[in-house]
This record gives sequence, structure tokens and C-alpha cells, in this order.
Amino acid sequence: MKRSRILTTMFGLFIAITSVHAQVTTVGGESMYPQKDIVSNAVNSKDHTTLVAAVQAAGLVETLKSTGPFTVFAPVNDAFENLPAGTVETLLKPENKQKLTTVLTYHVLSGAYDYDAIAKMIKDGKGKATLTTVEGSTLTAMMNGKHNIQLQDESGNLINITVYDVYQSNGVIHVVDKVAMPK
Repeated sequence: MKRSRILTTMFGLFIAITSVHAQVTTVGGESMYPQKDIVSNAVNSKDHTTLVAAVQAAGLVETLKSTGPFTVFAPVNDAFENLPAGTVETLLKPENKQKLTTVLTYHVLSGAYDYDAIAKMIKDGKGKATLTTVEGSTLTAMMNGKHNIQLQDESGNLINITVYDVYQSNGVIHVVDKVAMPK
């Protein structure tokens, strides 16, 4: 009887803990399901059609569908629209595939870092955390208020995370309001 109660309690704790990380989040008016991978969810977001087109043009679909885990700072369509005129069109040209890949992989970290993990790195770094991207360059994370993390790219641009902790089967997505640009 006692063993059964312990097992029941442990199972209940397991369900409670995993359900915290298994919540469905809405992004771009669509549900993002934690059992789906990054690409399978992103293609449904109306706010990320430019990002999805860029990922396809760069040939990164299979990579972002793989096991990972990855953390993706996913710029919304408006972020791409706010780049200088002609930037997106130029990056999407086949001859610029490497430059496009560089820009996109600058938004990806190897490993799954949710809000709590990034906030801890910032605290441990005494106010700043240096995040090394898959591209090889760095982003600097810092707090901007009690529950706001802001990123700074190598060009000095400040990027706000607008939606945190969109859990995926192969990582986590944070929605951002600007496109980060490596030097």
C-alpha cells in the first residue's frame, strides 16, 4: 500500500512537472504544440512567414527539424520589413544563400534555453550573458525590467523578446521584434 502511494505520488509529480513545459502557446494566431519540432510549428505562424521562407531558401529546414536541441530567436515579419529596403529580397537570392544562412544561424543557439535559463546566465554574469550562436558570433543578453530580456547583436542593435518559452520537441523558440545582424 505504501509503495503504491509513493509510486502514485511520483507519477503525479512527473505529470505536473512535464505539463509545465508542455503547454500549448499561441504565436501568430496559431497554436504551437510542444510535441512538434521548430519548423512544423513555425510554418503555422502568420507572424513568421518571412522567416519560414528564409529558412527554406537557406536550406535549413532539415537542420531545424532534427533532434537539436536548439534555441531560436524568431524575428516576426515586421522585423524583416524594418530592415533597409531591398535587404530581404537580396538575401533570398540563390547567389546569397551563404549570407542568408549566416544571418539565420545568428538567431540560433545550440541547446534549449528558456527564460529561466537565460535569466540565470544574466544573473551569473552580473547583468549580462554572452550567448554564442550556431553561426559562431555572439549575442549579449541583459535584463530590461523584472521579466524582460533584451538582446544586443554585434552591431549594437537592441532586440526585444516579445514571446518567451515556446517549447518544441527539439528546443525552444523566443519571438523577437528585430533581426539580429552579425558583424
